[in-house]
Amino acid sequence: MAFAQLIGYGVLTLVVWKLVQRRASGKANALDVAGPEKEHWWKGNMESMIVDGFQRCLDIAADYGGAVKIHALFGEEWLYVSDPRALHHILVKEQHIFEENDGFLFCNKLIFGDGLISTLGEQHRKQRKMLNPVFSASNMRELLSVIQTISHQLKSTLVSKISACSEHDHARRRESIELDVLPWLSRSSLDCICEGVLGYHSAALDGNEDEYTDALRMLSPSISKTVVFRPLVPIVMRNCSLYWRKKIVDWLTISWLPTQTMKNLRELRRVVEIMDSANRAIFQEKRAALQLPSPLLQTHDTSGRTKGKDMMSIMLRANASSSEADRLSDAELLGQMNVMIFAGLETTTVAVARVLYMLAKHPHIQEQLRTEICGAMAAYQVPDADHPHTEDDSGARLSYDVLMNLPLLNAVVRETLRLYPSLPILTRRTTKAASVPLQFPVRSISGEEIDAVHVAKNQRLVISIIAANHNQAVWGEDASEWKPDRWLHSSQGVAPGDKDAVKYSGVYSSMMTFLAGNRSCIGFKFAEMEIKDVLATLLPAIHFALPSEPDENGNVKEIYWKMSAFHTPVVKAPAGDGETPHLPLSMRLVRE
Repeated sequence: MAFAQLIGYGVLTLVVWKLVQRRASGKANALDVAGPEKEHWWKGNMESMIVDGFQRCLDIAADYGGAVKIHALFGEEWLYVSDPRALHHILVKEQHIFEENDGFLFCNKLIFGDGLISTLGEQHRKQRKMLNPVFSASNMRELLSVIQTISHQLKSTLVSKISACSEHDHARRRESIELDVLPWLSRSSLDCICEGVLGYHSAALDGNEDEYTDALRMLSPSISKTVVFRPLVPIVMRNCSLYWRKKIVDWLTISWLPTQTMKNLRELRRVVEIMDSANRAIFQEKRAALQLPSPLLQTHDTSGRTKGKDMMSIMLRANASSSEADRLSDAELLGQMNVMIFAGLETTTVAVARVLYMLAKHPHIQEQLRTEICGAMAAYQVPDADHPHTEDDSGARLSYDVLMNLPLLNAVVRETLRLYPSLPILTRRTTKAASVPLQFPVRSISGEEIDAVHVAKNQRLVISIIAANHNQAVWGEDASEWKPDRWLHSSQGVAPGDKDAVKYSGVYSSMMTFLAGNRSCIGFKFAEMEIKDVLATLLPAIHFALPSEPDENGNVKEIYWKMSAFHTPVVKAPAGDGETPHLPLSMRLVRE
């Protein structure tokens, strides 16, 4: 015990020493750009920006512009960037100079393995080359029927709960029910990811609670709760052998450290080990199935309802047919599995939840969208031979092209993803000294107007996705207002996010939600398709509204979106605790 504690103190001393060294190096290369004063002697401005800092992140950009000096831990100076030209320079033009932070890369490698979000350079390029065709429009078309089946199951579940409530409260003529929809949206997203990515039938909407699916649901919350360890990981990884790294993790995750922080770290380790073990088993099954002759492959299909069309099966076949130089290792293929599950689960759940919340706040837009979807269903629905018509017409589905091109649905999804990106900020570091050009000039420390910021080697930067997506100079004075109509005007030649020929270089609708360049989100088409299909399935049957009935203490639930690693809906006190994720909405069946 004493020896383990001694090792722990030694690691802490090393970490502090490295941070002091970094601060000393930073002082020699101070940023000459204006920014807010330091708010805390060692936390700087970071706590107010990261811990529920949505408005703070917007205010800093509004006050100081698209390039701002902020104070990180122990006095280190970081550059906070949201300027369109600067982001194009960092993410597209000179991306080899502005790499992911080592803390981000090392943590991702420990959790996910050698996936896209933990690799750099040639290895990342090779992985991206292999994965790009997996997310093609043709593959999305093939997967849509799987997503539609899950969306209809989600609808049936919610409709049955509303009907049961109406029957129970028939004497009170009560038609609506207040229900926390977040767990059901999470289960739906989990089924979509497991079926679409892995070809694994998780049956989360059926109430399946096996160890693997539970671990997948706990992954994102566990990562968010242990973000405090991120700055320490690169120091340990660079200065300790594999043997000592494992020993340190063993010591940090044993029960003699009873604090909540250490409990969170133990939980993350448990979740990662369960996920890794199960994914390895699924991977081996799929690879073994691909070795079988075609007739036997049909009888030994492990791909659930996807019939071998899931992304993992597509990737394994593509990898097997690639040249030796382009082929990915088993470790890299497993890494892609882990990354795709993580990237698609929490982010899509939160995105669908936010759209339903916004439609509940704006019932007139909800009704317009319902009319559009029902009209498309009547005009363009295509029967699915695998899912014949039932009483609720679940066998009739929109084609991929119709679903993806409904004008108002497109506008609602785009506007919500613009205002409320699932990942509000990301980080980068410089591999050498550079100059970051600006579209809109900012002030230096002395007050002089400058159109470029000089950065030293190893300079840390914060990429502010939310500040970019709310930039009034690009999106207009109403940039922070939820107005889906702005996207409908684009058909008249007025493109949102393109003001005076200035726009962001994001891969999705000129916004930065899915980033830009070779490190942009490779799966955004899958996410967009899933979000749209869930909405197109739920809205014709269910009307959503904000909570209005008081609880037993006379309090009406007020929903608040809390920002940490992700945006999370909570219920404010006194009706809720302001911490536990909940999205209670009032639901009723749509009247004919």
